[in-house]
Amino acid sequence: MHQLISDLKVKIVDILNLEDVSPEDIDEAAPLFGEGLGLDSLDALELVVLVEKDYGIKITDIEVGRQAFASVNTLARFILEKQGK
Repeated sequence: MHQLISDLKVKIVDILNLEDVSPEDIDEAAPLFGEGLGLDSLDALELVVLVEKDYGIKITDIEVGRQAFASVNTLARFILEKQGK
């Protein structure tokens, strides 16, 4: 799980072009949206594409997406659960 969290942090910084943020700056327990990392709805769409492309997991329900993208930790758990690991 630790490796997946590290990979997700790198991918989030890269895909969202977070210029002032490094992967090490991201607190895996902090919210991705709002007060935490401060992502917005366009970023959410990018994350949905990332999860589908890189991990083969489709997120078609907005509520499932909200829960999965709560933090890097929840996203990693969601991916592992969907991959059956």
